[in-house]
Amino acid sequence: MSSILHIHGRTPQGVRGRGVPLRPPQSLARSAARRAPQMPERRAMTIDLHAKFQGALIGAALGDAIGEQAFNAPEREALLMRIEETELLRYTDDTVMTLALAELLIQAGEVDPQLLGSTLHAHYREEPWRGYGPGPREIFTLVEEEGIGYREAAQRLHGGEGSFGNGAAMRVAPVGLYFHALPPEALCAKARESAAVTHTHPVGMDGAALQALAVATTVPINVHRPFSPQAFLARLLEQATTSTMKQRLQRLAELLDAHAPPEEAASALGLGIAVQESLPFALYSFLSHPHTFMECLLCAVTHGGDRDTMGAMAGALSGAYLGIEAVPDDWRRRLENNQHIETVARELAARAAAS
Repeated sequence: MSSILHIHGRTPQGVRGRGVPLRPPQSLARSAARRAPQMPERRAMTIDLHAKFQGALIGAALGDAIGEQAFNAPEREALLMRIEETELLRYTDDTVMTLALAELLIQAGEVDPQLLGSTLHAHYREEPWRGYGPGPREIFTLVEEEGIGYREAAQRLHGGEGSFGNGAAMRVAPVGLYFHALPPEALCAKARESAAVTHTHPVGMDGAALQALAVATTVPINVHRPFSPQAFLARLLEQATTSTMKQRLQRLAELLDAHAPPEEAASALGLGIAVQESLPFALYSFLSHPHTFMECLLCAVTHGGDRDTMGAMAGALSGAYLGIEAVPDDWRRRLENNQHIETVARELAARAAAS
């Protein structure tokens, strides 16, 4: 009997002390059974993968599209007005490459670097006007003219050192989603494989692995439970393989501990296209605004630098943590190809659940 009474948060002595007559055990069991489905703890334990995956991909695309708008309307109020006045929020190559990676995982169920390179290349040929940087264009040209593999072409960039830009990190969210149940080491290995077709510098690959792990970490987290930014960062630090990224994450932890405002964080971390700058600030935007998608995204895109890519990374994290319901409906409706993106997210979630 005492175990049944503890379901309702009472001890047997407490019940007797209030003069409440003891009911037969069968009656208590029936009462507990009737109440159990309505317990908030039980509801809070449910994780909707479809909502999380949709939140991540829609969030990333919105971060990209709104970040692009922020180049012309950098102040918060001006940006919000511009969004309201914009009929269609168009995304850039950041989202094209993210969706290409998601579609590859749906089809193949695995990261195949050469196939990923071919998929990215095909999307570039279809829409070269999306805003691709010089790195991908140079890689695609080398592959076409010399017939070499994508990884070999990527390795030739920057005098043979490879790129440590943020391009691999900004598109890696599907890897974090699809492989979220893997051990961190295995997940990071998948992310590095996906990065190598364009970014072979150790820092560039490390940044992609850390963003993938950050996305993966948000998927099973219940938004109704306490959230610890420091525990979140500690998980990333354990998997960082370069001193550059370790130092940046440690600096980020210090800024969060000090409740540093965005301006101070931006100055301390940087906002450039190097992944060791833009990824830490995207993480700052999410970890300092974990419970509101809008504030997270606005933080990421209104402080200068590589606005669209930081928006894409922060939007993926916030969307994966909060789910699609947290994304403003008006923003979703204005997003280019929003229904297609949500379909890709649902298919990715279904493929992940079945694997």
